[in-house]
Amino acid sequence: MYKLLIVDDEPQILEGMKRTIDWEKYGFGRIETSETYEGAISKAVEFLPDLAIFDVCIGKQRGYDAIHKLNELRLPSKYIIMSGYGEFQYALEAIRCGVKDYLLKPVDRSKLQNLVEKIIEEDLHGTLAGANRDDLDMDPVLGVRYDSLSKLTNRILLIVKAEYAQNLSLKSVAERFRMNGTYLGQLFLKETKKKFSEYLMAYRMLRAQERIRSTEEKIISIALSVGYPNLNYFYSHFHAYFGKSPSDLRRKE
Repeated sequence: MYKLLIVDDEPQILEGMKRTIDWEKYGFGRIETSETYEGAISKAVEFLPDLAIFDVCIGKQRGYDAIHKLNELRLPSKYIIMSGYGEFQYALEAIRCGVKDYLLKPVDRSKLQNLVEKIIEEDLHGTLAGANRDDLDMDPVLGVRYDSLSKLTNRILLIVKAEYAQNLSLKSVAERFRMNGTYLGQLFLKETKKKFSEYLMAYRMLRAQERIRSTEEKIISIALSVGYPNLNYFYSHFHAYFGKSPSDLRRKE
């Protein structure tokens, strides 16, 4: 059974899209919706939809930006953009993020049906192995291939990559999986040889290192952007991880 995510900031559009075609007939056994950009990212990471349909405008944010983010996280999902605007720039951005098609609202039932059938035939059935080739990539913290890790661990890693800038904890992750935090932590430690807090800290440090090297942002801004509201705490972790201060790293670049 396939999984579907529909994202639009208008509740009536979400309900309409759920009824536009017989999704169950096409094998979609689970349909989730979101009215916000942040909610869409969170839901996509949690339940890994086979197909996601994004409105081009989600409040003041853009659907194609969310797709870019999910592509960076290597989700195997296929994407459709829908829009009430025929603006060329929107269509161009949709193409750049690799969507399967760009549909104008109101969405034509037959066009959507044909597109869904094509995606199921060509992508979800025919070329799924090719779409997952990025799973062979190495995790930057663990130094192991993603396909060597369990599905549960990979989903935990995806949550970290999507939400490392937020107040993330093992307890909050465990609640999403409806699991005991201590037990989930033990499973994660057994497979990765790292505590969840250690992995989260290491991933934040790597993202901070990237920003220090590639931008002229103030260190305090970078610290906040990777989840450290306390600058002293950030400096302490950074020095412990890299053996040098953020300023030293920037001077040597």
